[in-house]
Amino acid sequence: MAGGSGSGIAMAALSVASPSISAPPAVGSERPLAAPAHHHHRLQLPLRLPLHRIWRSGSSGACAASSSSSIFKSKWTIWGRPDTGTTRCQAVGGQGPEGQGQRSSSSSSSSDSGRSPASRSSKVLYQGVYGPWTIEPSDVREVILYRVGLVTAATSFVIAASTAYFPSKFPLVTTFEQNLDLFYLLGAGGLGLSLYLIHIYVTEIKRTLQALWVLGIVGSMVTYSLFAVPAGESLVKYVVDNPTAVWFIGPAFAALTGLVFKEGLCYGKLEAGILTFVIPLTLLGHLTGLMDDSVKLSLLGVWMALFVIFAGRKFTQPVKDDIGDKSVFMFNALAEDEKKALMQQLDQQKLS
Repeated sequence: MAGGSGSGIAMAALSVASPSISAPPAVGSERPLAAPAHHHHRLQLPLRLPLHRIWRSGSSGACAASSSSSIFKSKWTIWGRPDTGTTRCQAVGGQGPEGQGQRSSSSSSSSDSGRSPASRSSKVLYQGVYGPWTIEPSDVREVILYRVGLVTAATSFVIAASTAYFPSKFPLVTTFEQNLDLFYLLGAGGLGLSLYLIHIYVTEIKRTLQALWVLGIVGSMVTYSLFAVPAGESLVKYVVDNPTAVWFIGPAFAALTGLVFKEGLCYGKLEAGILTFVIPLTLLGHLTGLMDDSVKLSLLGVWMALFVIFAGRKFTQPVKDDIGDKSVFMFNALAEDEKKALMQQLDQQKLS
């Protein structure tokens, strides 16, 4: 996953770090940044990582959500003070979104006096495992898109599933029943968008969820064209009447189960944890025929309610939670030899 820009970061980081500079604070640290001395060493470190490669490829780590397809255009100005062993980082660029974190201040040096007010504006810095990072507007947009995808999936599912509880004589229910495949398509599209933007450090897990979604979509197309259309039914109606069709569409719902499991594991969301069991239980009950209709309707109702709560509560989370630790992805974009060199340098800083 390494790129040319990643090597520049490693070299610049190694050139700044020295035994006289203390190690960065731990993740989540609120330690104030020391002010620079009048006579300091200054180095412009441009961070121009291709985040469409970094965020969407992921790597080893814990969990988070969202991604970014834009270029991280911030620049860090780092001062080293040999007399105190401290560092100071200043974000130079557009105004970032507000949030909890450490706010950088503008430099009082003469070289900063010519900058525009926008470039001198402060940003919120978050201390990551491998250094500080900021939230860019592109990050906010993609977090919102991730959440909108979940809301789209939840809304489409609830509308389609609600037809199981109301008689067809109601005009609105009749309209819904005539467009079940449309709601299925919208919901699958929303889920696909969220899986595309999801931010998971472990690449293999992310790719597995995406592959399951693709298999489910292909299976849905096969079921619709080879079975539902000849039978004169919609895809959704055919799956309801023929439980074995769950084998074809099931992988898409397995991807949804993986997504809610990740959310429940990372953020301790109770509704997500319950959905992790309700979704496969409902589908398996329909597939095997071991559940009567009343039990399946009860589970379906729980699924609908929890899915709405889950999708809605995503908008109550801070944006930074869905972004995760950017410094991890920046580190993972480096070549293996650069990673080793940087880790050795960090170890030296801890010992100094």
